[in-house]
Amino acid sequence: MAGKQKVEEDDLHQMHYLKCVIKETLRLHPVAPLLAPKESNTEVMLQGYSIPSKTRVIVNAWAIARDPKSWERPDERACPGISFAIPTMELSLANLLYFFDWKMPDGLRGEDLDMSEAGGVTVGLRFPLRLVAMRHIS
Repeated sequence: MAGKQKVEEDDLHQMHYLKCVIKETLRLHPVAPLLAPKESNTEVMLQGYSIPSKTRVIVNAWAIARDPKSWERPDERACPGISFAIPTMELSLANLLYFFDWKMPDGLRGEDLDMSEAGGVTVGLRFPLRLVAMRHIS
């Protein structure tokens, strides 16, 4: 990578650690763990529970994907769209890391970070992560 103008798609095959970080982040912190609300159109019995017609249902895809009663090796399953999203994330993140050094503002340190998540249909940090990008000089 040294001396290159930018990270190219052909360079990504060498970035094994970056690939692992992205996959583990998506596994532990999915962007949308809850599917869009659905409404039942008829009464149905589900695992001994009666779900009346016109009931609004919110499906927890995160929990379903990790249920060992339903899936063999549930922690090894992945989103079917991951093969499209990963190369874009890898290339973007690799170039951000290649061109910039990153630091926390105002003398903050890693232990000052609060990485807790805010609840909701989509997942995000409870408090925004703020970093300062400084042009990397080689």
